[in-house]
Amino acid sequence: MELIYLNTVWIVIAAAMVLFMEGGFSLLEAGLVRTKNAVNITMKVFVDLTIGALAFWLIGFGIMFGEDAFGFIGTSLFGTPSNIELGLALPNEAFILFQTGFAVACISIISGAVAERMNFKAYIITAALITLIVYPLSGHWVWSENGWLAQLGMLDFAGSSVIHGMGGFAALAMAWVLGPRRGRFNSDGSANVFAPSNIPLASAGTFILWFGWFGFNAGSTLDASDGSLALIALNTMMAAASGGSVALLLTMFKYQKADPSMTINGVLSGLVAITAGCAFVDTWSAILIGAIGGGIVVYGTLLIDGLKIDDPVGAVSVHGLNGVFGTIAVGLFHTNAGLFTTGSFSLLGVQVLGALTIAGWGLVGGLAIAKVAQMLVGLRASAREEEEGLDMAYHGIPAYNELERFADIPSSLYDFQETTGITVAQSNQKKEVVNQ
Repeated sequence: MELIYLNTVWIVIAAAMVLFMEGGFSLLEAGLVRTKNAVNITMKVFVDLTIGALAFWLIGFGIMFGEDAFGFIGTSLFGTPSNIELGLALPNEAFILFQTGFAVACISIISGAVAERMNFKAYIITAALITLIVYPLSGHWVWSENGWLAQLGMLDFAGSSVIHGMGGFAALAMAWVLGPRRGRFNSDGSANVFAPSNIPLASAGTFILWFGWFGFNAGSTLDASDGSLALIALNTMMAAASGGSVALLLTMFKYQKADPSMTINGVLSGLVAITAGCAFVDTWSAILIGAIGGGIVVYGTLLIDGLKIDDPVGAVSVHGLNGVFGTIAVGLFHTNAGLFTTGSFSLLGVQVLGALTIAGWGLVGGLAIAKVAQMLVGLRASAREEEEGLDMAYHGIPAYNELERFADIPSSLYDFQETTGITVAQSNQKKEVVNQ
């Protein structure tokens, strides 16, 4: 009984840490997008935490953990009744809360990749469908006892594939369908850089995500007495550090500048990559996995740009590519079953199959959601809304107070001068400030 009490406290705290990561997503993404879209990206996080959480509680949890049908889908526990025995050494409510944090995090991966040009109503539909069906299905295959990938022996301790790989490739599909932001790519194929609005804000978001990740990974033990807790936490820390180090050093030598946004994404890539194997590998392996993740995000970002897919925050490279890599890395570095540690290919084959299957499901799910949203409400913001900024177009308020007096600039320069009396040069300057 004492263990149940201890587990309850531990998992509720871990769940709170995971849910607090949404504050990290909000600050990170608000800092990486342009000023005129900072409120919109924050409102998307509120959608994740409200509509997404309710949808997962009502339907998604049952699909993920309910009674199995053919190893493919859960068919019970809708509305997550607390009187059903789940066979855990903690209350159902604590487990449900923890899993809700995972579901919400999965949606937030997508929000950054579609930033600055997606219809807000379409995002609400996206959040609902991801948590109702798309994410719960990938979770059922791996984390339900009778899921078909679980039966094959696939290992994904805290979600490199189930959450990050799936979410990252769903984000890739939706970003591709949406198309790039206006002016992002030139006719000759070159890319224009849209400067982030606030790197210190994005950095603060990264620190919050880093903190929350200890709950994300170590909380997945579901057991406060688990002897691997300390190793999981240490592996999480070291992988993040090595991922950030490699991204920092690569950009320093490649561009003669230590790129802050790429260093941020290097840290996050290390975290994503170690999430599947944090309980199964030693710390030297965790450092190597994180370091490879830091390299993947640098060159993966260049690849995504080369494909003319606009991902304002690098979500596809951070979560999609590193989610796949981190899952496969379990088959390479697992202490007792990895190719590099035992010479066995058995686990590696299962990990490759699982990682590619779930990434493919993310692509299919993202394309399907984009199609549904397009039919129901329209997927993309209008050209005028995008130019004005989604903050004013959808929420009626700018992110920063000093811009408030310019929020209602009339479309006609003549009207603008008539109503304010300022010069043409001044009016152009004000418009440039508002559109940053």
